[in-house]
Amino acid sequence: MNNDLYNFLIEAKKQTYANEKVKKVISTRKGSYDYEYANNKMIYHDTYFGGTNFMGEEVVYLDDKTPIWGMNYYGVTFDESLSEEVIDKVLRPALMQVGTHKDIIPLRGPKEYINEEYRYNFKVNGDLNYFEGIETIYKNNEKIYELKCHGGLIKK
Repeated sequence: MNNDLYNFLIEAKKQTYANEKVKKVISTRKGSYDYEYANNKMIYHDTYFGGTNFMGEEVVYLDDKTPIWGMNYYGVTFDESLSEEVIDKVLRPALMQVGTHKDIIPLRGPKEYINEEYRYNFKVNGDLNYFEGIETIYKNNEKIYELKCHGGLIKK
């Protein structure tokens, strides 16, 4: 299951928020923004609230009904004047690299990604069963964004 889940997460993340060409789906909760991807009996659903400060949750379902994996996250943009620029220049391009480095589980982006004066970093402890991570973006060595995430397998 973990290998299937690992590969599915890579596909799903590249076909949702990280991919600027993908459209959101109908919101499941008041004020949320939602993305969904399905393949091979698995469905990935990402729902989040906010913009420069945001929180969200990703869940993978098996057979359209059983939640098997999840991740919660909260992010803060410290310089709100840069929000769209940061997303376009570094966050989405970094997130599209999910799964390209086998030494980091496919939750967010790579350990490091640099585009011009922006530097993206992602550090994570654990594995798909149970993890916690922190994502940061720096512009000219000043931290302008941070996201914390945690999650793992869901079992009854």
